[in-house]
Amino acid sequence: MNTKTIQFIRRGEIVSLANVPPTRTLLEVLREDLACTGTKEGCGEGDCGACTVVLGEADGDHVNYRAINSCIRLAHSIDGMALWTVEDIAAQDGTPHPAQEAMVQCHGSQCGFCTPGFVMSLFGMYQNHVCQGKTITRELAQEDLSGNLCRCTGYRPILDAAQQIGSLPPARINELDLLQKLKLLTHSGREPEANSTYISPKNLPALLATRAAHPDAQIVAGCTDVGLWVTKLHMQFGKVLDVTQ
Repeated sequence: MNTKTIQFIRRGEIVSLANVPPTRTLLEVLREDLACTGTKEGCGEGDCGACTVVLGEADGDHVNYRAINSCIRLAHSIDGMALWTVEDIAAQDGTPHPAQEAMVQCHGSQCGFCTPGFVMSLFGMYQNHVCQGKTITRELAQEDLSGNLCRCTGYRPILDAAQQIGSLPPARINELDLLQKLKLLTHSGREPEANSTYISPKNLPALLATRAAHPDAQIVAGCTDVGLWVTKLHMQFGKVLDVTQ
């Protein structure tokens, strides 16, 4: 068995990571391997949102954006996707993204530890709502930020910031270029998954065949249970079978 190279899009470029163990979390890769320490580790359980990053996946002719907890997300699961961390969303000239600027203007940061996670959830909201011409209501902000905890209890200004991001100068992602790069990853002709320590079948027959061939592989889906076995019990698995797809 070999460790498949992980490839994803970050800052408009294809990032390739080799020799990543199958149970290494995305947060570990970001903080320890890529020195992206803006993404914080809080609970290590997927509860507090300090480690929030945003993933983008091709869906036909558009991109789906999703804010996720990187502390219990296995790194190999983002293969073929786009990734944004809090270091990635400002403009090249340093101009803050509306998600960042709104937090500044509304005084949404207190001790600051949770701020990167909130900013990334706001970034996800911006892509899914503001960029689609939708208005962010108070109720929508409360729902989309429900996975982020502020231990300083600074929720009111953060919700104010969520409602303000749509009024700031726009910051658009070149989705046409991003889609082309995501499709390039999909058709890159890399080594077969069956030989990997992290296997992610695309359909039920492939899943059943893989399970029969590797009965010892640890099955994962959302990783809300196995992720804690890794982060809290420090368990390691030689092979992982991801049923997400």
